[in-house]
Amino acid sequence: MDTPRSIVVVKLSAIGDVLHGVPVAVALRRVFPDAAIGWAIEGRAADVLAGHPAVDHLFRLPRGWLKSPATVLRLRRQLRAFKPDVTIDLQGLLKSGVATWLSGARMRIGFARPMAREQSWLAYTNRVKPVATHVVDRNCDLLVPLGIRERRPEFAMPRWPISRERVQQWLTSLRLSDPPVVINPGAGWASKRWEPERFAALGRSLHQRYGIRPLVVWGGAAERATAERIAAACDDAAIVATATSLQDLGELFRRSRLLISADTGPLHLAAAVGTPCVGLFGPVPAARNGPYGSQHVCVEPPEAARPAWEDRKTDAAAMAAVEVDAVLAAVETLLARSRAAA
Repeated sequence: MDTPRSIVVVKLSAIGDVLHGVPVAVALRRVFPDAAIGWAIEGRAADVLAGHPAVDHLFRLPRGWLKSPATVLRLRRQLRAFKPDVTIDLQGLLKSGVATWLSGARMRIGFARPMAREQSWLAYTNRVKPVATHVVDRNCDLLVPLGIRERRPEFAMPRWPISRERVQQWLTSLRLSDPPVVINPGAGWASKRWEPERFAALGRSLHQRYGIRPLVVWGGAAERATAERIAAACDDAAIVATATSLQDLGELFRRSRLLISADTGPLHLAAAVGTPCVGLFGPVPAARNGPYGSQHVCVEPPEAARPAWEDRKTDAAAMAAVEVDAVLAAVETLLARSRAAA
């Protein structure tokens, strides 16, 4: 086909999954610099794309938009006004397939079955069977019908000046002697969460061995209670973070030595802005979903502890098999790299 004048990327949620799709937009911007690039997205996940140089327009949607005929019609009008020549569905679900079809693009690219589910493949003119293992690389496989073979995916995340100033003021008030080490104990699935007592044991070890008082970040009341529980169990060796937006977290991670987190949005945000990460992976393999890049270290349980794929959202045995000593060793590896770089 001719060089596209406008392109829409569809990745509605969640935060980590949206970040995994960012290199697709970056590649599109590089190859088609004059094309207008839009992104259809739900809820607060849009905040991580705000100001991104590869995205010209965000089609922001509320959660549950597919149940609202008025919202569906509004999305159709907005997409048709954008006049995309190409739409790329990175999600492969019914709702993303509907958004892709509503766009009216002549070329509609998505995954082939079984990656495409809920009959979303019916919306596509080009169905791609990915060959890569990691989800970032799989997303980039969808660029092949456009003649793009992305070998070195990049995130090129934007700066958020207001958040940068807010985070800097808070860090200054803490009077830390070095850039912080951050702990993120939350995760969307209960099966991906590491026990607070283990995070506390890790925090105590970091303080005793290195004099590090880790910052514990949180989002929402339940996670704040967990953060406070971890700090209390650390005998005040850890610091509960102030309330943060996603953009605040991005700027905090940019000023941090490393992040320790399970498989969740903040982990992938830290990786996207270039912060070294220790990823704790239980029910889903790090080879598929780990923080993208060679500077990270992931800790996983023995393969025998990993649940069947259909039980990955409910079976917590895999995370229970992730030992504190193994995580501490991974943290020490990244601390040593940080000292060597300094």
